Amino acid sequence: MLSRAERSAIADWWWTVDRWLLAGVGVVIVLGLVLIMAGSPPVADRLHLPSFHFVNRQVEFLIPTIVVMLSLSFLSPRHVRRAALVLYIGSMVLVVATLLFGHEVKGARRWIFGVEPSEFLKPAFVVLAAWAISEGAKRRDLPGNWLAILLFPATVVPLILQPDFGQTMLLSLVWGVMFFMAGLHWFWLGGLGASAAASVTLAYKFSPHVRSRIMHFLDPGQMGGIADTFQVDTALDSFISGGWFGKGPGEGVLKQILPDAHTDFIFAVTGEEFGLLFCMFIVGVYAFIVLRALFKAANNDDPFCRFATAGLALLFGIQASINIAVNLHLMPAKGMTLPFISYGGSSLMSLGITVGFLLAVTRKRPKSELIFDRAAAPAAPPMGVPAE
Repeated sequence: MLSRAERSAIADWWWTVDRWLLAGVGVVIVLGLVLIMAGSPPVADRLHLPSFHFVNRQVEFLIPTIVVMLSLSFLSPRHVRRAALVLYIGSMVLVVATLLFGHEVKGARRWIFGVEPSEFLKPAFVVLAAWAISEGAKRRDLPGNWLAILLFPATVVPLILQPDFGQTMLLSLVWGVMFFMAGLHWFWLGGLGASAAASVTLAYKFSPHVRSRIMHFLDPGQMGGIADTFQVDTALDSFISGGWFGKGPGEGVLKQILPDAHTDFIFAVTGEEFGLLFCMFIVGVYAFIVLRALFKAANNDDPFCRFATAGLALLFGIQASINIAVNLHLMPAKGMTLPFISYGGSSLMSLGITVGFLLAVTRKRPKSELIFDRAAAPAAPPMGVPAE
């Protein structure tokens, strides 16, 4: 056990990091390995791969993910901002390159060089938005809110062009909540809400992909609806088949015909084999991580750490909520992974970066460091409120 008197970097990290958050993430990671072993063998068999191909690959992805997550958690808030800026620029370059040279899958260009750049864009965008909002709150001469507003279209327009409406919706929700926390005037909130509604309407009107998913969600019985909702219908049957206590590990039947049993619909496999009570436990762990982080944000005196903590926690929690809602047929399919549980290298590494940043900005910091990190300028009023 590390002593409080020890002054090494590791000892300092251990006594300042939020160990409850770290434990919650550790539980999800362990659950992910167990559930990948339950959901991935049928998919591997259908692809004529070794039964534990996806399990082994997940472990290969997980090792560097944990290293990156823990390494980032050592960063100071200043270095978190710098790392996010570098990550954002690199990710945007790859996103634009994906539009031009990426591999097209199901009518979308999201992959290049074997990675999905939009995954890495998410945590960087949240940190930079938090940085802009916090600086605007501290310095009257810096238009922080406007910088954050300009950052939003610069980020989501390339995602829409891919098209990737799932990630766009996720970032829009997190960005909107962060601005609400910043005290944005109701006039601006109404304008942002109207813009979001107009965007959804335009996407429905001009994107056949979006229109098809919405229509099949609202009316599964229309022509072609049965085939297009096969995964969602099978997922619902999995929860019904598993009941409260499940059929037992490895005893699931419907996972044999569920195409994405190891990725987007692994929560349905969990419902069939481990039951609804276990699914509720998983939801409880996610809720604990998010609520713990939001509690830390509410009690943080540093504006940047407060906004970054809330934004990263919401990014993590909303992504989990979207995946679970799709599995339960509460919203149209989005192609969103379940954090640390679904199979996927880019998603896993992105989540490691997200949690690494989150652990870094929630670490306990001495008052002297807080004062040094803040700008000396007086606080500015919220956007839309005139200065006195």
